[in-house]
Amino acid sequence: MSTDITRINPDDLHPTPGYHHIAVVEAGRTAFLSGQCPLDRSGALVGPGDLDAQIDQVAANALAALGAVNARPEHVVRSVIYVVSADRAVLGAAWARLTRSDLAPAFTTASTLLGVAQLGFPGQLVEVELTAALPT
Repeated sequence: MSTDITRINPDDLHPTPGYHHIAVVEAGRTAFLSGQCPLDRSGALVGPGDLDAQIDQVAANALAALGAVNARPEHVVRSVIYVVSADRAVLGAAWARLTRSDLAPAFTTASTLLGVAQLGFPGQLVEVELTAALPT
């Protein structure tokens, strides 16, 4: 099974810390994953107020969701990361932890990292949305 994904960083754009400005996918099936929250299987919030614990849970949940459609992190063509913080150091730490996780290949493609005021669950600090080109 292969998926043709071309990742591009045009010379006319700034260098990136690991992601690509453009991801091109040849025609095929696409999966849009909803925002993966730091909830365990029972629906309980993992690590209220603990960014690292929540990132680890979000990564585990995203891997499970990708696996449900026969995809892996390297099939991701778009990611959006939401972190409850206006502090660039916190945002950078979140990016660093995600890019060291088992989900890391998902963030080598077109990615956006956003600091937000609030997410859906009290104590929730992070959420990740993914779009994947499914293997054929």
